[in-house]
Amino acid sequence: MGYADLDDVESGFRTLSDEERNRCFYLLEEAAVIIDAYGREADPDVKRLVSCRMVRRLLGDGTGGETPLYPMGATQGSATALGYTQSWTMGSSGSAGELYLSKLEKKLLGAGNRIGAASPVEGLCDAAGD
Repeated sequence: MGYADLDDVESGFRTLSDEERNRCFYLLEEAAVIIDAYGREADPDVKRLVSCRMVRRLLGDGTGGETPLYPMGATQGSATALGYTQSWTMGSSGSAGELYLSKLEKKLLGAGNRIGAASPVEGLCDAAGD
């Protein structure tokens, strides 16, 4: 079961085609699995928002083709006319054509940039001092 439904994805985005609506159902289930890996305990509203963002990014702007001319989530891109070259850098992780969590989405789920360390020898040092 996903955290969002088709109406959630379309709301504020665009009307999906019949084929996209069918894909959307399965993409929302896949997004839920990815979300659970990062933030199982996150607020349900956050999970719904992140699900919608992930699926919308994959579906694109609806201009045709699997990957839109300018993929959603791209931070850099280039295109040449006669050389038929296109190049895109996707923000944070993932690539066009797959579901992924952006840095912001990970932060919303409570899995942002955390820095920490643990030393396996600390316990040994404390035990030796006793």
